[in-house]
Amino acid sequence: MFKRHRNFCIFLFMLILVPLAGEPKFHPFSGDFENFRVSFGSPVFLLFLLWLRRVPFLVSGISTGIAVVVFRGLLDVWTGGMSLSAGIWAHAPTFFYYFAYAGFFILPNFDKNHIYHRAIQLAAWSVVSEIIASIAELSFTQLLFYEIFTLPSPEILARLTAIAFLRCFFILSFFFLTQLNATESRLQQEESELSHMMLLISNLYEELIQLNKSQKNAESVTHDCYKIYEQLNEQTNNEEQKQLAQKILSIAGKLHEIKKDNQRIYAGLAALTNNHHIDDYARAKTLAHLILDSQRKYARSLKKNIFFLSKVDNTLPPLHVYTLLSLINNLIANAVEAIKTTGSIRLSLQRQTADLLVQVENTGSAIAPQKLSLIFQPGYTTKFDQDGNASTGIGLSYVKDLAQTLGGSVSIDSDGQHQVCCRLKIPLTACSASPTPAFSFAWPAPGSKKTIPDPACSSGQTI
Repeated sequence: MFKRHRNFCIFLFMLILVPLAGEPKFHPFSGDFENFRVSFGSPVFLLFLLWLRRVPFLVSGISTGIAVVVFRGLLDVWTGGMSLSAGIWAHAPTFFYYFAYAGFFILPNFDKNHIYHRAIQLAAWSVVSEIIASIAELSFTQLLFYEIFTLPSPEILARLTAIAFLRCFFILSFFFLTQLNATESRLQQEESELSHMMLLISNLYEELIQLNKSQKNAESVTHDCYKIYEQLNEQTNNEEQKQLAQKILSIAGKLHEIKKDNQRIYAGLAALTNNHHIDDYARAKTLAHLILDSQRKYARSLKKNIFFLSKVDNTLPPLHVYTLLSLINNLIANAVEAIKTTGSIRLSLQRQTADLLVQVENTGSAIAPQKLSLIFQPGYTTKFDQDGNASTGIGLSYVKDLAQTLGGSVSIDSDGQHQVCCRLKIPLTACSASPTPAFSFAWPAPGSKKTIPDPACSSGQTI
């Protein structure tokens, strides 16, 4: 509906503007053709022919020809005092100019939707149409007023050709420049939209990896809870312990539902991003970018001004995504939460002989020297929410237990004023690319030992 209304308005505008544009004129011939004029009417008419995509060429030619003849007749009535019929008759040959001009454009069967891709052909055809239309006007001038017909002389044809070149290329240059500008604007908009879409997909992909990690955690914890339930259920006849076993079974059931929900969400996000499989291993730089980007969002959600930066050793082999996400996210999230309002966090991933050395250094928070020995104890915390509720205090103890399970270690130092540095060291054989998963997300049971595969480390790979 909008396009139809727009085309109708452009059509009316053509019927008004083309007659007006035809008034600034000059007469290139004398004698029998002294009434033949050269004006801006035909270039403007050509512009409207190209602009009006849904109006047939012949309809535009007939309507414009009538409008021009009537306008010039009325102008002669107003300025020369002649009758309207005489004024219209005097300018009747002009009708055949616009009729022939528009009709000649029908012959090559131009597709108006693709007319911009045929610039050279369009320019040549416009020049020919201009010449044919001018010859038609001159011929009908002879027939209507002198009742004779003679072919235009070579001199007249040369003048008509020169005038056609000047008028057509002037208006076509203007037309295609405007179209080029419109195309560039459209391309810039499309490029901006594409960049925005790629950013959304990139962010979605990062969240997909985090969700997959959460999914694996839920599955592992569900399995552990069910094992504990089986042990309690088989080893005791105590009614209270049996009730405890049932509660653990209930927790396992709820975790199972969380896992299923995660799987459904994961499947939907994977379809949106066209990523139906997330690799278990990634380059160190990719991993660092993923971690810092998610933590940057977390810092913004807490309304904290934190500057993040990273340093990554390019000789590191591909690293196990979920193992490192689980460890490093805990450390950096802990730093984000500890920083009061402003600070910086620097993540470093370096090779140290056969180990991966991870360092998380931050400013904007500190740990008192006497509390450093307590920081890894389960349940110990120095963080409270805005309602005064203490944190669970299991994040750092989880990192320590997992690091030790993998054959590594973790330590924290602080100057007691405004800096904290956490160092995590893990054997590359436990966290780099291997034929089998390096780690399944199970919380190590007290006193249990976890067997770690010892695959060959691709330490010679440069990424």
